Amino acid sequence: MAQPTFIKDSLDKYIQKGLSDWQVPGLAIVIVKDGKTVVLKGYGVKDINKQDAVDPQTLFFIASNSKLFTGTALAHLETLKRLSLNDPITKYFPDYQLYDATATKLVSIRDMLLHRIGTKTFQGDFTFWNTNLSSGEIMQRMRYLKPSQVFRQDYGYCNSCYLTAGSVVQSVTGQSWFDFVRDSITMPAGMTNTFISSNGIEQRQKNIATPYTTSFTNTLQPVPYDRWDNLGPAASIVSSVSDLAKWLQVQLDSGRINGKRILPWASIQKTRDVGIITSSRKSSVFPMHFRGYGLGLNVADYNGRQIFWHTGGAAGMVSNVCFVPEEKLGIAILTNNDNQNFFELLRYQILDAYLGVPYVNRSAQQLSGFNRAMADQVNEINGWKARLGKGTPALPLEAYTGTYQHELYGQIDISKQNNQLFIRFKTHPDLTATLDYLDKDEWLLRYNNIEYGIFTIKFVIKEQKVMSVDIRANDFVEYDAYTFIKQ
Repeated sequence: MAQPTFIKDSLDKYIQKGLSDWQVPGLAIVIVKDGKTVVLKGYGVKDINKQDAVDPQTLFFIASNSKLFTGTALAHLETLKRLSLNDPITKYFPDYQLYDATATKLVSIRDMLLHRIGTKTFQGDFTFWNTNLSSGEIMQRMRYLKPSQVFRQDYGYCNSCYLTAGSVVQSVTGQSWFDFVRDSITMPAGMTNTFISSNGIEQRQKNIATPYTTSFTNTLQPVPYDRWDNLGPAASIVSSVSDLAKWLQVQLDSGRINGKRILPWASIQKTRDVGIITSSRKSSVFPMHFRGYGLGLNVADYNGRQIFWHTGGAAGMVSNVCFVPEEKLGIAILTNNDNQNFFELLRYQILDAYLGVPYVNRSAQQLSGFNRAMADQVNEINGWKARLGKGTPALPLEAYTGTYQHELYGQIDISKQNNQLFIRFKTHPDLTATLDYLDKDEWLLRYNNIEYGIFTIKFVIKEQKVMSVDIRANDFVEYDAYTFIKQ
């Protein structure tokens, strides 16, 4: 089949404009069609200071695109009759608990992979993300995740669920999840430029993108590389589009690459079975009606075709991997600014081109709304900064200092430094924050890592005594604030 006009004539220009419009330093893309790699290219730069070009071998964190590898590993172990996806988690971890005793008894590997334990999306991630907690400690703390939805009925995207499911691999095989995924999936597929463990990857590999964000400032800021091997099965894989081309070939050829079988078709098929509906309402923007979730995969219709995809969000990097088996079409896009929608809009633009959707410039369609939202955010923060030092706190600064506790998170310590309050987060050794008084009982919270955000907060005071404080982080980390009780 001839390539669509957009792919042949307009893709380069569209991407270059998108990088400029959305402040994306670098992007790598692969398109696989009819068994051939038709686009394999890097755009922009890995690092805005060094100006090294992105190429097809440049490494990016693929973050939650790791989840399909976990779902595939467990589906494959079921095909091999080493486990059942319906096995209860307590079969492998007898002391494991969820908040609810009935859910604890019932919760299965499949429930974990389908994000259907009743918690909210990202619940617990402020506690678990980039922390020094071990994988075992994260699983142990999941008992404090109070559900607000219905077990097995409602979807709530859960990273610690994927850690728990992935941990079953070692119980069954004696191999760590890291080694099993490498030995049974990535190495057989020839993905030699894919790294299952990402901690310290920037020291081990030269050709890696630098992570950036424009969140809270609307200017590109470098951010630290994530450290989340302790959540490995949810997020730890680092890869390149040259390697993801091979992963797409495996998906599009029912578990084979270059005619060689890597995985049984039955194992691949299991990952694509929808186990929970995530939406059954017609999209107002895209030609989609139904969306569900499989084992590390979103599943939907798109202009009459079945599409499978997942996105990944790491600090400073967002990505997507998508395939349409009926069209023998696969797409992967990796980027190094986490505060933009271009990585997804480009995917939809490519789907439109191949699946016969009339051309609408998806990037232009959403850019003005995004720019308005960013301007509003920056204006709000500037408004807060203008109030710095305008008032005096209700109590002396010393009254706010001390140890604060949250059942799930654990401990934070607030101390006085000059005329500021200073927060240390016990399980996040690299994370600190300052509190500066504004007025009207509000304080300006600023983290040392911009990824976590800038917010106003209030202390709860009763009878001239500080009782608690609500601490929140960027929605990218977790949606809800944590109430820390003063000890």
